[in-house]
Parts: sequence; structure tokens; C-alpha cells
Amino acid sequence: MTDRVRSVTARHSRPSPTAIAGRGRRVILILGVLIVFLLGAAGIAAYQLSNALGDQVPRVPDVFAPLPANDRPAQQTSTTFLIVGTDSRSPEPTTGTDAAAGVDAGSQRGDVIMLASLAPDKSSASVVSIPRDSWVDIPGRGKNKVNAAYAFGGASLLTATVEQLTGVRVDHFAVIDFAGFQAMVDAVGGIDVKVAQTTSDRGVTFRQGPNHLDGADALVYVRQRHGLPNGDLDRAHREQNALKALLSKASSSGALSNPLALNSLLDATVRAVSVDDSLTNSGLRGLALTVAALRHSGVIFLNAPISGFGREGAQAVDYLDTVRSGTLWTAFRNGTASEYAAIYPSDKLSDTPA
Repeated sequence: MTDRVRSVTARHSRPSPTAIAGRGRRVILILGVLIVFLLGAAGIAAYQLSNALGDQVPRVPDVFAPLPANDRPAQQTSTTFLIVGTDSRSPEPTTGTDAAAGVDAGSQRGDVIMLASLAPDKSSASVVSIPRDSWVDIPGRGKNKVNAAYAFGGASLLTATVEQLTGVRVDHFAVIDFAGFQAMVDAVGGIDVKVAQTTSDRGVTFRQGPNHLDGADALVYVRQRHGLPNGDLDRAHREQNALKALLSKASSSGALSNPLALNSLLDATVRAVSVDDSLTNSGLRGLALTVAALRHSGVIFLNAPISGFGREGAQAVDYLDTVRSGTLWTAFRNGTASEYAAIYPSDKLSDTPA
């Protein structure tokens, strides 16, 4: 886009410290997993998926081995992923097959934390974003921001922290960095999103109404922190909206049935995403078959509710609404997230986020 203009929106209110701190890339993460699931709809042979694609997906070792079995929540009938996004600002990828040798994504704080649950009846999925600045108990570390768990102890400690916070058992772990999102959006020919009001950031203007975004613009869209009326919460909705648009485009544009487009999408996904080593090739194949009928319309997007913002020492933090969060996580475990959204519609992704 050659005519990008840097401008100030009519509602350029100063964002909260929490909004400034966040870099949110939640939208990126689950795509790496769900794209694999959606391959079932493209008619790809299960054996081919399991061995050709599965062999290329890098594995994060020993995510669950250090977790005491007695301290973990009970197994659920759904399949749950803990998904982490990192904004390393590194010129080199930190996840996927393109990761530079010796780069450890877990040495940084996770900018994006999501739980995604896939229903066993193949009809629905739920995605809940946990604000990265949520003030929580980290096992063995005391109180801190939830994303600090990733820096302190990598995938294992973050998993233990999220399980303790939510009572949800994590089955699998996935991680991706910035570069992956941009490549995936470009691989499907861009995404279409609606914007509630005109805003600008980093030289890109998002106009009220429909916007078509290439990978670079989509990255700015999910990263914007200034000029959004509700700061961090609006940004989280944008990230989920971009994910929804990406899933919609992948399944409706022919990218899953066109061999060249599919190859480009698979290449972008494999180069950007890493998953835990308990997710075997046959596990990938089984998940693909299980959710082959799932479409973006069957995915509900929610944000963990916040009761307020504050400071803990020098840190700006989010305080989760403990009562409502308890209701949310019960619904998430029971597969009744849609009922929760009907009671608390403000926690659900709207059709036109800010």
C-alpha cells in the first residue's frame, strides 16, 4: 500500500498502562493448529497428513513431563490447546522450522495466551484469551503477571499456571511468533475485517467499515494499541476478529482445495508453528479427522473477564473478575461457552470490533 497515511483518530485517548504493555498476537497461534484441522475438509488423505505434514512440524520437548499428575485438573472429553504467541522483535524467527539454531522462545515473556477447546462432537470450538498482564499465582514463584510464567519456566510452568488458574486440563501446547501470522495471511490472499471507527497506527489507516488487509497491514491491525476506546480489551477483540477472518478465508477462498494455494498455506504454517512432542503425527491426523466438519461459524471467541486495572510495585496489571471467571471456566470445561456468552455478551467477540 503506497498511500498509507499516519493520522490521529478523533478518539485518541491515552491507553491504560495495561494497554501499552500488551502486544497481543493471540489470533496467530490457534491458526497453526486449526489449519491442520481444516485440512480434513480439503479431502487430504489422512496418511498423507500424518506423515508428510506431521514430520515437518517442530516439537517442543517435555512440556507435560515435569507436571505432577496429582496437581493437574481431571481429563475432559474435549481437546484443549494452550496457545502462546511471542513478540520477540527478533529479525530471526523463534518458532517453527525457520527458527534460528539456539533460539529459545521460552526465554521471553509470552505476549499472547489463549485456551482453545475442541468439542468431541465435531460441531464447535471455544477460544478464550487470557490477558497477558493478569495478576495470578505462579506455582513456586508467588504472584506475578501470567506471562511471566513463560519467561520463568517455559511451556511447562505456563501450563501449570494456567491449569491452576482455570481448572482446565491442557492437552497440547502450541507457540508461534510474529513472522508466522503475516505469512499465513498472505498465503490466503489477505483477510477482510470490519472496523467500528476509523483509526490509524504505524502509517496504516483502518477505515470504518470493511477493510481488506494483506499480511503486513493485518499485523498492524492486531498490534494497534493507541486510539482504541477500550485499550487492551479492544485489541484482544481485534486479534480474535483477525483469526476468525483468517479461518473464514482459508475455508471459503479455495485455499484448501487449490494445490498451489494449499502448499503455500502449509509451508507458512509449518515454518511458523511449533507444538508439544506429545502431539504425534497420528495425533495430528486424528485431530484433523475429528474436526473436519468444523467451520469458523462454529467457533466462539471470548475474553476472560477483568474487574479492573492497577499496579503491583512498578508493574501495571489486570485483575481478573474471579467470580465471573469461575463461571467462564466451568462453562469452558463443560462445553457450554455459548450459554456463558448469552449471559455475558460483553465478553464475546462482536461482529465489528473497534
